[in-house]
Amino acid sequence: MPRKPIPADDDRTPHARLTEAGMRGILGYQLAQAAIVTDQVFHEALGTEGALRRVEFTILALVQGNPDVTARQLARALAVTPPNITLWLDRMALRGLITRTRGTNDARLQHLRITRQGLALLEGAMKRVHDGEQAALAALSAAERAMLIELLHKAAMTRKR
Repeated sequence: MPRKPIPADDDRTPHARLTEAGMRGILGYQLAQAAIVTDQVFHEALGTEGALRRVEFTILALVQGNPDVTARQLARALAVTPPNITLWLDRMALRGLITRTRGTNDARLQHLRITRQGLALLEGAMKRVHDGEQAALAALSAAERAMLIELLHKAAMTRKR
């Protein structure tokens, strides 16, 4: 029986050097492989004592960039249920990272703002994560990194709900 040709190095998985078995063109698979890299960067940048978990980092960044955002808006943005976002917000409020203010027109709404403590934590985390990504993706030029980010953003914008 004839042997299969050995795939080129760029047709193999990182580290284990396994053949990707036709998954090279599957976006979800490639995103998952790339997420391994970004997960490592996040873990190395923020450590396990972790001042911030990934979801907390994301929530803080969104609250900082969108003062007076509501929990419902955050839940939709992160594709989580309102009860789940409420649990995260409760924890973050207890830690003094965010504040909640009842809406003036609708008391059921809570408007969120980042605290000074939350902002200081976020700014330090942002810098460490950004620097870690720059180092991890040093094989990409600045233009390639910008293009990758733009393409991923466009893919994310196709989300239906």
